[in-house]
Amino acid sequence: MHKSSTPAVARKFARRIASRALALGLAALAPLAAAHADAWPAQPLKAIVPFGPGSSPDQVARIVGEKAGALLGQTIVIENKPGASGNIGTYAIANAKPDGYTFGVSITGPLVNNTLLFDKLPYAPATDLSPLTLAVHQPNVLVVPATAGIDNIGQLLEALKKNPDKYNFPSPGAGTVSHLAVELMLQQIGARATHVPYPSSPAALTSLLSGDTQFAALPPIAVMPMVKDGRLKALAVTSSKRSSLLPDIPTLAEVGVPGIEGSAWIGFVISSKVPADIQKKLSDALIQALRDPEVKKRLQTPFMDPVGSTPAEFRAYMDDELKRWEPLIRKLGIKGQ
Repeated sequence: MHKSSTPAVARKFARRIASRALALGLAALAPLAAAHADAWPAQPLKAIVPFGPGSSPDQVARIVGEKAGALLGQTIVIENKPGASGNIGTYAIANAKPDGYTFGVSITGPLVNNTLLFDKLPYAPATDLSPLTLAVHQPNVLVVPATAGIDNIGQLLEALKKNPDKYNFPSPGAGTVSHLAVELMLQQIGARATHVPYPSSPAALTSLLSGDTQFAALPPIAVMPMVKDGRLKALAVTSSKRSSLLPDIPTLAEVGVPGIEGSAWIGFVISSKVPADIQKKLSDALIQALRDPEVKKRLQTPFMDPVGSTPAEFRAYMDDELKRWEPLIRKLGIKGQ
């Protein structure tokens, strides 16, 4: 009896030893994993920009990245990947190796509206990307040529209501905030105008100055130099509150058109597969950089209003944007280009 039970006892003892060794091994690995996370970042980071050099997202990535890199003790290298309405670069961020060394900036289209404008995207913004921080707001400015004989926003709204389909307005592309903010305004006041898409804000401005289009809602960096030199008149901002950078320009809500929140915002995102502790370190550095006085000053020069929200606040804002624009996009049947 003693002899026959010995192998069973031995096996049971061996299993206990193996189980204890496994537990000790896992316990030993835990500090190593923590130490690895603490060592991040141990090499330069890469920030992908889904638009070309000199664009607003590119400027944000470079200005904020310079300070955030200094805070992290590593250089942040900018890589531009433009194309397909920002989808190419944003997909590259989502599909990057999830070690935290690649992140990027993106905007309303690739992060929100393109899910409605395109039949299929190679990534799902809500699940493949994690928000790091909403970096800046850029409220679009409603402008008319100085020669139009329109002195204030009330006059423009009245002209639009009295003359259906007489007016054309440009934008840097179908489904952009410049397009949607105007469509929402027209819907609110019961007016109609014809949208004319262009490949860029400068091209849209050229059409406005040549008379091919009659009014527009475009980023302040594009229009304010022409407002200052007298070629354009700024009538309103497409935001719920007056911009601190453009305090003399009223909102549409002030003239009885509420609910317009047309900000050309820019935010930092990263692959959702990156470990949460690394995401937090990067997010904290970016937020701290956005709150730096010198960074704020550099961003405000081209009329970008720094934000520096938490990841949760940025996610909630993107959810609000989807709710804001989805009914309009579906109603108008707008498709991406």
